[in-house]
Amino acid sequence: MQDITVGNIQIGQHQPLAVIAGPCLAESEQLCLQIAQALRDRCAELGLGFIFKASFDKANRSAISSRRGPGMIRGLAMLEAVKAELGVPVTTDIHEPGHAAPAARTVDLLQIPAFLCRQTDLLIAAAATGKPVNVKKGQFMSPGEMVNVVQKLRHSQPEMRGNKAVAGGIMLTERGTFFGYQRLVNDFVGLGDLMDLGCPVCFDTTHSTQQPGGGEGGKTSGGRPDRSPLLARAAVAAGVQAVFIETHPDPGNALSDASTMLPLSQALSLLGTLASVHQALGG
Repeated sequence: MQDITVGNIQIGQHQPLAVIAGPCLAESEQLCLQIAQALRDRCAELGLGFIFKASFDKANRSAISSRRGPGMIRGLAMLEAVKAELGVPVTTDIHEPGHAAPAARTVDLLQIPAFLCRQTDLLIAAAATGKPVNVKKGQFMSPGEMVNVVQKLRHSQPEMRGNKAVAGGIMLTERGTFFGYQRLVNDFVGLGDLMDLGCPVCFDTTHSTQQPGGGEGGKTSGGRPDRSPLLARAAVAAGVQAVFIETHPDPGNALSDASTMLPLSQALSLLGTLASVHQALGG
């Protein structure tokens, strides 16, 4: 397995557990700084790597009335403020090939949403930036199918054809698989298969509890955030190299993913448990 470098954070099999965390949307610069500082300090205390995450746009919401976010210019400015003031690497998701280059000028890791993981032009544009790319496994895909995603990224630059990684490296994220309507499940045998693909693997603890289209007449998603800690502990015990957590001081009033995000106080407490599990494995 080849490590990847995200800012000043190394993610790999023999590295400290990495934490990718933040709110779903970049609601305001003040909120981003508040959440990022609390997470940064807690991760530093526990010896964990930390990458702050917030989205400038949520282009795959269920309903036309759903909050989209501040847009690319304002959203990236918020991420730049977090990066500059707190000295932490940052990440965001991109939805179109044209987002890749502008986002890469600010963020340290480009994230591809699960619904878009097979979009060849998007993957090629992300890899072409030279930044590491984190691809969330589609809820409709088997772990083994993600080898095609890896190959698209590895073959996207002429000088990197073959089995070499793209310049910044590749990470794959497990976030649940459709189990009928409005239910996701995590296949831990499949998680092992995903880790066998040779890239660091991240486990999305909060989106894995999502109930797609399960709220307000299908206009929003429901969730079981009470089960996020259970899944996170199991994933770290299984050997993932990173965990992804969406968190907010007041999830009930968050502008997006209110039904799945963990309260910030609970997320900070959970990190201590995950650090202990990782250390017990020799991490």
